[in-house]
Amino acid sequence: MTLFVGLGNPGTTYENNRHNIGFLVIDALINHYKARDVSKNSFDGVLYKSNNLLFLKPTTYMNLSGKSVQAIKNFYKVEIDNIIVIHDDLDLPFGAVRFKKGGGDGGHNGLKSIDSMIGKEYTRIRMGIDKPLYRSQVADFVLSDFNSEESDMLERWIAHVLKPCQLVMDEPLEKIKSHYTLKSIKALLQ
Repeated sequence: MTLFVGLGNPGTTYENNRHNIGFLVIDALINHYKARDVSKNSFDGVLYKSNNLLFLKPTTYMNLSGKSVQAIKNFYKVEIDNIIVIHDDLDLPFGAVRFKKGGGDGGHNGLKSIDSMIGKEYTRIRMGIDKPLYRSQVADFVLSDFNSEESDMLERWIAHVLKPCQLVMDEPLEKIKSHYTLKSIKALLQ
């Protein structure tokens, strides 16, 4: 069983926020695999399933995402090596995509929560959302919607990320990195 987790905040208020890029990718994966809803209240999230693939959007809000991930991990007995977390990353330019296994949380509260509940050795797909000029603006920035220029590129960016998601359990991470890492959205526009 492979578990894909998209990080974000539930509700229409946050739907198109930069912080919700993980949810947007999960929605695209659910559509691609025609996954069916298998959610339960005890999961603290919306869970979809297609064969041996699980797609989770925690409904705990970002800071408690680990609670939902742990519930699914335990219920389906998913190994940590088979968990892929898709999240926004302030330290990368808009449209960048990076892959890594384990490591620090980079100040991301969703990752902090997951790390504390299941450990750090899961695979991460880091999606760059850029960052504001001042540190004091971070909270407002991540909870703001993508601007119109960024929104125009979202579909292409998400489509790019779907490809490695389909390969991540069958291909070595190094190979995926070499084919699907992006420095910025400009790489997709060439």
